[in-house]
Amino acid sequence: MKRSIWKITGVIIALTGFAMTASAQPGPPGMPAPSGPVEVGVIAATLQEVPRVVTSPGRAVAYQDVEVRPRVGGVVEEILYAPGQSLEVGAPLFRIDDSSYLAAVATARSNLATAEANLPVLQAAYTRAEALSGRGYTEAEVETARASLAEAEAILVSSQAALDYALTELSWTTLKSPIEGRADVATVSVGDLVTAGQTDALTTLVRSDPIYVDMIEASTRVLSVRKDIHNGILKENDALKATLTLENGDVFRGTGQLVTPGNYVSTTTGTVTVRFKFDNPHHVIIPGMFVRGTITLGTMQAYLVPQRAATRDNSGLLTAYIVAEDGTAQQVTLEDDGSYENAWIVRDGLSEGDQLIVDGLSSIRPGQEVQPVAAMIDEDGLVRDAPTPVKED
Repeated sequence: MKRSIWKITGVIIALTGFAMTASAQPGPPGMPAPSGPVEVGVIAATLQEVPRVVTSPGRAVAYQDVEVRPRVGGVVEEILYAPGQSLEVGAPLFRIDDSSYLAAVATARSNLATAEANLPVLQAAYTRAEALSGRGYTEAEVETARASLAEAEAILVSSQAALDYALTELSWTTLKSPIEGRADVATVSVGDLVTAGQTDALTTLVRSDPIYVDMIEASTRVLSVRKDIHNGILKENDALKATLTLENGDVFRGTGQLVTPGNYVSTTTGTVTVRFKFDNPHHVIIPGMFVRGTITLGTMQAYLVPQRAATRDNSGLLTAYIVAEDGTAQQVTLEDDGSYENAWIVRDGLSEGDQLIVDGLSSIRPGQEVQPVAAMIDEDGLVRDAPTPVKED
Protein backbone atom coordinates (compact mmCIF):
# COMPACT_ATOMS: atom_id res chain seq x y z
CA MET A 1 0.00 0.00 0.00
CA LYS A 2 2.77 2.42 0.89
CA ARG A 3 4.58 1.50 -2.28
CA SER A 4 1.48 2.47 -4.37
CA ILE A 5 1.21 5.81 -2.62
CA TRP A 6 4.84 6.56 -3.32
CA LYS A 7 4.34 5.62 -6.95
CA ILE A 8 1.33 7.96 -7.38
CA THR A 9 3.22 10.76 -5.66
CA GLY A 10 6.11 10.34 -8.06
CA VAL A 11 3.81 10.56 -11.04
CA ILE A 12 2.29 13.81 -9.75
CA ILE A 13 5.73 15.30 -9.16
CA ALA A 14 6.77 14.29 -12.64
CA LEU A 15 3.67 15.85 -14.21
CA THR A 16 4.17 19.06 -12.23
CA GLY A 17 7.75 19.35 -13.40
CA PHE A 18 6.66 18.82 -17.02
CA ALA A 19 4.06 21.59 -16.74
CA MET A 20 6.63 24.00 -15.29
CA THR A 21 9.02 23.13 -18.06
CA ALA A 22 6.33 23.69 -20.72
CA SER A 23 5.38 27.07 -19.26
CA ALA A 24 8.97 28.21 -19.44
CA GLN A 25 9.15 27.56 -23.16
CA PRO A 26 8.76 30.58 -25.53
CA GLY A 27 5.25 31.32 -26.84
CA PRO A 28 3.96 30.60 -30.34
CA PRO A 29 5.89 32.22 -33.18
CA GLY A 30 4.65 35.69 -34.27
CA MET A 31 3.53 36.82 -30.79
CA PRO A 32 5.07 40.18 -29.61
CA ALA A 33 7.67 39.99 -26.91
CA PRO A 34 6.46 41.11 -23.51
CA SER A 35 9.23 43.72 -23.25
CA GLY A 36 11.18 46.06 -25.55
CA PRO A 37 10.17 49.01 -27.73
CA VAL A 38 6.90 48.80 -29.71
CA GLU A 39 7.06 49.77 -33.38
CA VAL A 40 4.67 52.65 -34.20
CA GLY A 41 3.96 54.71 -37.33
CA VAL A 42 4.58 58.45 -36.96
CA ILE A 43 4.18 61.63 -38.96
CA ALA A 44 5.80 65.00 -38.30
CA ALA A 45 3.49 67.73 -36.93
CA THR A 46 3.67 70.73 -39.27
CA LEU A 47 2.15 74.13 -38.71
CA GLN A 48 0.31 75.05 -41.91
CA GLU A 49 -2.41 77.26 -43.36
CA VAL A 50 -5.67 75.34 -42.95
CA PRO A 51 -9.09 76.33 -44.38
CA ARG A 52 -11.66 76.99 -41.69
CA VAL A 53 -14.72 75.11 -42.90
CA VAL A 54 -18.10 74.78 -41.18
CA THR A 55 -20.96 72.49 -42.12
CA SER A 56 -24.55 73.54 -41.50
CA PRO A 57 -27.99 72.13 -42.33
CA GLY A 58 -29.97 74.13 -44.84
CA ARG A 59 -33.22 74.29 -46.74
CA ALA A 60 -33.86 75.48 -50.29
CA VAL A 61 -36.14 78.49 -50.74
CA ALA A 62 -37.58 79.64 -54.08
CA TYR A 63 -36.01 82.78 -55.52
CA GLN A 64 -39.56 83.95 -56.32
CA ASP A 65 -42.84 82.28 -55.40
CA VAL A 66 -46.22 83.71 -56.47
CA GLU A 67 -49.79 82.51 -55.94
CA VAL A 68 -51.98 83.62 -58.85
CA ARG A 69 -55.46 84.90 -57.91
CA PRO A 70 -58.05 86.68 -60.06
CA ARG A 71 -58.54 90.42 -59.69
CA VAL A 72 -61.94 90.29 -61.41
CA GLY A 73 -64.76 87.78 -61.21
CA GLY A 74 -66.22 85.63 -63.96
CA VAL A 75 -66.24 82.22 -65.58
CA VAL A 76 -62.91 80.66 -66.60
CA GLU A 77 -63.08 80.28 -70.38
CA GLU A 78 -59.58 79.01 -71.14
CA ILE A 79 -56.38 77.77 -69.48
CA LEU A 80 -53.52 79.11 -71.58
CA TYR A 81 -50.43 77.33 -70.24
CA ALA A 82 -49.01 73.85 -69.77
CA PRO A 83 -47.97 72.88 -66.21
CA GLY A 84 -44.24 72.71 -65.70
CA GLN A 85 -43.24 74.71 -68.75
CA SER A 86 -40.93 77.70 -68.41
CA LEU A 87 -42.82 80.98 -68.64
CA GLU A 88 -41.63 84.51 -69.31
CA VAL A 89 -42.95 87.59 -67.56
CA GLY A 90 -46.35 88.45 -69.09
CA ALA A 91 -47.09 84.97 -70.44
CA PRO A 92 -50.90 84.36 -70.43
CA LEU A 93 -52.21 81.85 -67.89
CA PHE A 94 -56.04 82.06 -67.75
CA ARG A 95 -58.79 83.85 -69.64
CA ILE A 96 -61.98 84.88 -67.85
CA ASP A 97 -65.27 85.75 -69.61
CA ASP A 98 -64.94 89.47 -70.46
CA SER A 99 -68.48 90.29 -71.71
CA SER A 100 -69.44 92.50 -68.77
CA TYR A 101 -66.07 94.26 -68.86
CA LEU A 102 -66.38 95.03 -72.57
CA ALA A 103 -69.79 96.58 -71.82
CA ALA A 104 -68.26 98.65 -69.01
CA VAL A 105 -65.58 99.92 -71.41
CA ALA A 106 -68.23 100.89 -73.96
CA THR A 107 -70.21 102.79 -71.33
CA ALA A 108 -67.10 104.60 -70.14
CA ARG A 109 -66.22 105.56 -73.70
CA SER A 110 -69.74 106.97 -74.20
CA ASN A 111 -69.58 109.02 -71.02
CA LEU A 112 -66.18 110.37 -72.02
CA ALA A 113 -67.48 111.36 -75.45
CA THR A 114 -70.42 113.20 -73.87
CA ALA A 115 -68.09 115.04 -71.52
CA GLU A 116 -65.79 115.99 -74.38
CA ALA A 117 -68.77 117.32 -76.39
CA ASN A 118 -70.19 119.41 -73.51
CA LEU A 119 -66.92 121.06 -72.55
CA PRO A 120 -66.54 123.39 -75.62
CA VAL A 121 -70.19 124.53 -75.31
CA LEU A 122 -69.81 125.49 -71.67
CA GLN A 123 -66.42 127.04 -72.38
CA ALA A 124 -67.99 129.33 -75.02
CA ALA A 125 -70.90 130.22 -72.71
CA TYR A 126 -68.53 131.26 -69.96
CA THR A 127 -66.35 133.26 -72.35
CA ARG A 128 -69.43 135.14 -73.66
CA ALA A 129 -70.83 135.80 -70.19
CA GLU A 130 -67.53 137.14 -68.99
CA ALA A 131 -67.19 139.43 -72.02
CA LEU A 132 -70.72 140.85 -71.53
CA SER A 133 -70.54 141.12 -67.76
CA GLY A 134 -72.52 144.23 -66.74
CA ARG A 135 -73.97 144.65 -70.25
CA GLY A 136 -76.63 141.97 -70.38
CA TYR A 137 -75.11 139.43 -67.94
CA THR A 138 -75.25 139.98 -64.27
CA GLU A 139 -72.38 138.99 -62.00
CA ALA A 140 -74.44 136.02 -60.76
CA GLU A 141 -74.91 134.72 -64.29
CA VAL A 142 -71.18 134.99 -64.95
CA GLU A 143 -70.44 132.96 -61.78
CA THR A 144 -72.99 130.35 -62.83
CA ALA A 145 -71.31 130.01 -66.23
CA ARG A 146 -67.91 129.66 -64.55
CA ALA A 147 -69.22 126.92 -62.24
CA SER A 148 -70.80 125.04 -65.14
CA LEU A 149 -67.48 125.11 -67.01
CA ALA A 150 -65.57 123.81 -63.98
CA GLU A 151 -68.12 121.03 -63.54
CA ALA A 152 -67.75 120.03 -67.18
CA GLU A 153 -63.96 119.88 -66.83
CA ALA A 154 -64.29 117.69 -63.75
CA ILE A 155 -66.73 115.36 -65.51
CA LEU A 156 -64.27 115.05 -68.39
CA VAL A 157 -61.45 114.06 -66.04
CA SER A 158 -63.71 111.63 -64.19
CA SER A 159 -64.93 110.07 -67.43
CA GLN A 160 -61.35 109.59 -68.59
CA ALA A 161 -60.43 107.92 -65.30
CA ALA A 162 -63.50 105.66 -65.51
CA LEU A 163 -62.49 104.58 -69.01
CA ASP A 164 -58.93 103.88 -67.91
CA TYR A 165 -60.14 101.73 -65.03
CA ALA A 166 -62.64 99.89 -67.24
CA LEU A 167 -59.82 99.10 -69.68
CA THR A 168 -57.65 97.92 -66.78
CA GLU A 169 -60.37 95.59 -65.52
CA LEU A 170 -60.78 94.27 -69.05
CA SER A 171 -57.05 93.49 -69.16
CA TRP A 172 -57.36 91.62 -65.87
CA THR A 173 -59.67 89.09 -67.52
CA THR A 174 -56.48 87.60 -68.98
CA LEU A 175 -54.31 86.53 -66.07
CA LYS A 176 -50.60 86.80 -66.92
CA SER A 177 -47.42 85.56 -65.29
CA PRO A 178 -45.94 88.25 -63.02
CA ILE A 179 -42.54 86.50 -62.84
CA GLU A 180 -40.27 84.27 -64.88
CA GLY A 181 -40.62 80.68 -63.75
CA ARG A 182 -42.65 77.50 -63.96
CA ALA A 183 -46.34 77.14 -63.17
CA ASP A 184 -47.94 74.36 -61.18
CA VAL A 185 -51.09 72.45 -62.16
CA ALA A 186 -54.21 74.66 -62.28
CA THR A 187 -56.62 74.29 -59.37
CA VAL A 188 -59.62 75.26 -61.53
CA SER A 189 -61.13 73.95 -64.75
CA VAL A 190 -62.77 75.65 -67.70
CA GLY A 191 -66.27 76.70 -66.68
CA ASP A 192 -65.46 77.33 -63.02
CA LEU A 193 -66.67 80.60 -61.54
CA VAL A 194 -64.01 82.68 -59.82
CA THR A 195 -64.28 85.87 -57.80
CA ALA A 196 -62.01 88.86 -57.36
CA GLY A 197 -59.41 88.37 -54.61
CA GLN A 198 -60.61 84.90 -53.66
CA THR A 199 -58.69 82.89 -51.04
CA ASP A 200 -57.88 79.91 -53.26
CA ALA A 201 -55.08 80.46 -55.80
CA LEU A 202 -55.65 79.41 -59.40
CA THR A 203 -52.04 78.19 -59.65
CA THR A 204 -48.59 78.82 -58.20
CA LEU A 205 -45.53 80.09 -60.06
CA VAL A 206 -42.03 79.32 -58.81
CA ARG A 207 -38.70 80.65 -59.97
CA SER A 208 -35.92 78.31 -58.84
CA ASP A 209 -33.03 79.54 -60.98
CA PRO A 210 -31.26 81.03 -59.13
CA ILE A 211 -32.35 79.56 -55.82
CA TYR A 212 -31.84 80.55 -52.21
CA VAL A 213 -30.54 78.20 -49.51
CA ASP A 214 -31.11 79.18 -45.88
CA MET A 215 -28.46 77.62 -43.62
CA ILE A 216 -28.92 77.38 -39.87
CA GLU A 217 -25.98 78.29 -37.64
CA ALA A 218 -25.72 78.45 -33.85
CA SER A 219 -25.25 81.97 -32.51
CA THR A 220 -22.41 80.72 -30.26
CA ARG A 221 -20.41 79.63 -33.30
CA VAL A 222 -21.03 82.99 -34.97
CA LEU A 223 -19.62 84.73 -31.89
CA SER A 224 -16.62 82.37 -31.86
CA VAL A 225 -15.83 83.07 -35.51
CA ARG A 226 -16.09 86.82 -35.01
CA LYS A 227 -13.78 86.59 -32.00
CA ASP A 228 -11.17 84.62 -33.97
CA ILE A 229 -11.31 87.20 -36.77
CA HIS A 230 -10.92 90.06 -34.27
CA ASN A 231 -7.94 88.35 -32.58
CA GLY A 232 -6.22 87.66 -35.89
CA ILE A 233 -6.49 83.88 -35.53
CA LEU A 234 -8.75 83.52 -38.55
CA LYS A 235 -7.95 85.26 -41.83
CA GLU A 236 -11.35 85.97 -43.36
CA ASN A 237 -11.99 85.34 -47.06
CA ASP A 238 -12.90 88.33 -49.21
CA ALA A 239 -16.24 86.68 -50.03
CA LEU A 240 -17.98 83.81 -48.26
CA LYS A 241 -18.79 80.90 -50.54
CA ALA A 242 -20.60 77.65 -49.94
CA THR A 243 -21.05 74.23 -51.51
CA LEU A 244 -23.98 71.86 -51.07
CA THR A 245 -24.47 68.17 -50.45
CA LEU A 246 -27.90 66.91 -51.49
CA GLU A 247 -30.17 64.54 -49.60
CA ASN A 248 -28.88 61.52 -51.54
CA GLY A 249 -25.24 62.37 -50.77
CA ASP A 250 -24.41 63.89 -54.17
CA VAL A 251 -22.35 67.07 -54.20
CA PHE A 252 -24.13 69.88 -56.06
CA ARG A 253 -22.09 71.38 -58.87
CA GLY A 254 -22.05 75.06 -58.08
CA THR A 255 -20.86 77.61 -55.54
CA GLY A 256 -23.20 79.88 -53.61
CA GLN A 257 -22.73 83.55 -52.88
CA LEU A 258 -23.65 85.10 -49.53
CA VAL A 259 -26.88 87.13 -49.63
CA THR A 260 -27.34 88.02 -45.95
CA PRO A 261 -25.53 86.84 -42.78
CA GLY A 262 -28.76 86.95 -40.76
CA ASN A 263 -30.13 89.87 -38.78
CA TYR A 264 -31.59 88.22 -35.70
CA VAL A 265 -31.28 85.16 -33.46
CA SER A 266 -34.25 82.83 -33.05
CA THR A 267 -35.60 83.06 -29.51
CA THR A 268 -36.61 79.38 -29.56
CA THR A 269 -33.58 77.69 -31.14
CA GLY A 270 -30.76 80.20 -30.58
CA THR A 271 -29.74 80.01 -34.23
CA VAL A 272 -29.08 82.47 -37.04
CA THR A 273 -30.32 81.97 -40.61
CA VAL A 274 -27.62 82.66 -43.21
CA ARG A 275 -28.85 82.91 -46.82
CA PHE A 276 -26.83 81.96 -49.91
CA LYS A 277 -27.79 82.15 -53.58
CA PHE A 278 -26.96 79.35 -56.04
CA ASP A 279 -27.33 79.12 -59.80
CA ASN A 280 -29.71 76.25 -60.52
CA PRO A 281 -30.05 76.06 -64.32
CA HIS A 282 -31.13 72.40 -64.40
CA HIS A 283 -33.51 72.77 -61.43
CA VAL A 284 -31.68 70.06 -59.47
CA ILE A 285 -32.47 71.81 -56.21
CA ILE A 286 -36.20 72.05 -55.56
CA PRO A 287 -37.68 74.59 -53.13
CA GLY A 288 -38.25 72.96 -49.75
CA MET A 289 -35.45 70.42 -50.22
CA PHE A 290 -33.14 69.82 -47.25
CA VAL A 291 -29.40 70.09 -47.98
CA ARG A 292 -26.11 70.28 -46.10
CA GLY A 293 -24.00 73.35 -46.71
CA THR A 294 -20.23 73.59 -46.40
CA ILE A 295 -18.95 77.15 -45.90
CA THR A 296 -15.29 78.16 -46.15
CA LEU A 297 -14.87 81.07 -43.74
CA GLY A 298 -11.15 81.68 -44.26
CA THR A 299 -7.77 80.23 -43.30
CA MET A 300 -5.83 79.84 -40.05
CA GLN A 301 -2.43 78.59 -38.88
CA ALA A 302 -2.90 75.15 -37.30
CA TYR A 303 -1.82 71.51 -37.25
CA LEU A 304 -3.79 68.80 -39.04
CA VAL A 305 -4.08 65.73 -36.82
CA PRO A 306 -5.56 62.63 -38.51
CA GLN A 307 -8.77 61.66 -36.78
CA ARG A 308 -7.54 58.08 -36.35
CA ALA A 309 -4.57 59.40 -34.33
CA ALA A 310 -6.64 61.16 -31.66
CA THR A 311 -9.40 60.17 -29.25
CA ARG A 312 -11.92 62.19 -27.28
CA ASP A 313 -12.53 61.26 -23.65
CA ASN A 314 -15.78 61.48 -21.69
CA SER A 315 -15.12 65.11 -20.78
CA GLY A 316 -14.73 66.05 -24.45
CA LEU A 317 -10.95 66.59 -24.38
CA LEU A 318 -9.02 65.48 -27.46
CA THR A 319 -5.85 63.50 -26.76
CA ALA A 320 -3.08 61.97 -28.86
CA TYR A 321 0.35 60.36 -28.46
CA ILE A 322 3.71 61.76 -29.52
CA VAL A 323 7.21 60.31 -29.25
CA ALA A 324 9.05 62.03 -26.41
CA GLU A 325 12.77 62.84 -26.47
CA ASP A 326 13.54 59.76 -24.36
CA GLY A 327 11.86 57.48 -26.93
CA THR A 328 8.69 56.85 -24.95
CA ALA A 329 5.06 57.48 -25.82
CA GLN A 330 3.75 60.70 -24.28
CA GLN A 331 0.05 61.55 -24.16
CA VAL A 332 -0.80 65.18 -24.97
CA THR A 333 -4.06 67.13 -24.74
CA LEU A 334 -5.03 69.00 -27.90
CA GLU A 335 -7.15 72.09 -28.39
CA ASP A 336 -9.12 71.54 -31.57
CA ASP A 337 -11.16 73.92 -33.69
CA GLY A 338 -13.35 71.70 -35.83
CA SER A 339 -12.20 69.39 -38.59
CA TYR A 340 -11.00 69.53 -42.16
CA GLU A 341 -11.46 66.50 -44.42
CA ASN A 342 -10.13 63.51 -42.35
CA ALA A 343 -8.20 65.52 -39.76
CA TRP A 344 -8.77 67.59 -36.63
CA ILE A 345 -7.72 71.24 -36.78
CA VAL A 346 -5.42 71.68 -33.74
CA ARG A 347 -4.18 75.07 -32.56
CA ASP A 348 -2.58 74.11 -29.25
CA GLY A 349 -0.95 71.01 -27.75
CA LEU A 350 1.67 70.29 -30.44
CA SER A 351 4.97 71.83 -31.50
CA GLU A 352 6.57 72.02 -34.90
CA GLY A 353 8.29 68.72 -35.73
CA ASP A 354 6.63 66.61 -33.01
CA GLN A 355 6.45 62.93 -33.98
CA LEU A 356 2.73 62.22 -33.87
CA ILE A 357 1.87 58.54 -33.48
CA VAL A 358 -0.75 57.51 -36.06
CA ASP A 359 -0.44 53.72 -36.09
CA GLY A 360 -0.01 51.06 -33.41
CA LEU A 361 -1.99 53.04 -30.85
CA SER A 362 -3.86 50.02 -29.51
CA SER A 363 -0.69 48.49 -28.03
CA ILE A 364 0.91 51.50 -26.32
CA ARG A 365 0.48 53.19 -22.97
CA PRO A 366 1.87 56.48 -21.60
CA GLY A 367 5.58 56.11 -20.84
CA GLN A 368 6.01 52.96 -22.95
CA GLU A 369 9.18 52.72 -25.02
CA VAL A 370 8.42 52.92 -28.76
CA GLN A 371 10.28 52.59 -32.05
CA PRO A 372 9.04 55.28 -34.51
CA VAL A 373 8.68 54.40 -38.20
CA ALA A 374 7.91 57.12 -40.76
CA ALA A 375 4.37 56.84 -42.14
CA MET A 376 1.94 58.85 -44.24
CA ILE A 377 -1.84 59.30 -44.42
CA ASP A 378 -3.45 58.77 -47.83
CA GLU A 379 -6.49 60.62 -49.18
CA ASP A 380 -8.82 58.01 -47.65
CA GLY A 381 -7.38 58.56 -44.19
CA LEU A 382 -5.46 55.24 -44.15
CA VAL A 383 -1.89 54.86 -42.86
CA ARG A 384 0.78 53.96 -45.42
CA ASP A 385 4.52 53.54 -45.13
CA ALA A 386 6.31 56.73 -46.09
CA PRO A 387 8.27 56.39 -49.35
CA THR A 388 11.99 55.91 -48.92
CA PRO A 389 13.87 58.99 -50.14
CA VAL A 390 15.99 58.38 -53.22
CA LYS A 391 19.67 59.09 -52.68
CA GLU A 392 21.26 61.26 -55.33
CA ASP A 393 24.64 60.25 -56.73
